[in-house]
Amino acid sequence: MTSSEHGVGFGPADRLAQDPESVRRRFWIKFKKVVASLPFAEDLLAAYYCAFDRQTPRHVQAALLGAIAYFILPFDFVPDMLPILGFTDDAAVLATAIRMVTSHITPEHRDAARAALKRGVPEEK
Repeated sequence: MTSSEHGVGFGPADRLAQDPESVRRRFWIKFKKVVASLPFAEDLLAAYYCAFDRQTPRHVQAALLGAIAYFILPFDFVPDMLPILGFTDDAAVLATAIRMVTSHITPEHRDAARAALKRGVPEEK
């Protein structure tokens, strides 16, 4: 059963998650635009680094890519341009995905996220 059969509305994110290179490219475009307003930027970057780590199991990559795809989509349940509330749904989706796969997000992923944020807007990888 797909998420669209549940009526949740994650179909576009599910489809986008099937194309990791598109997720990678579009992630950095959106991240650079909104990093200053993201209280969960470090977690998002750690999830990104985990999702693209070749050592990460496929099912973990799929869960994280789905959450990241939801973040980069221009439309979602709560429009990202709304002050304060705009990223609450993105944060909830990401937090759920991270909770599901937390043992796979390594200290190295978190260190890379902190280092990238410390440098400023991270480079595409």
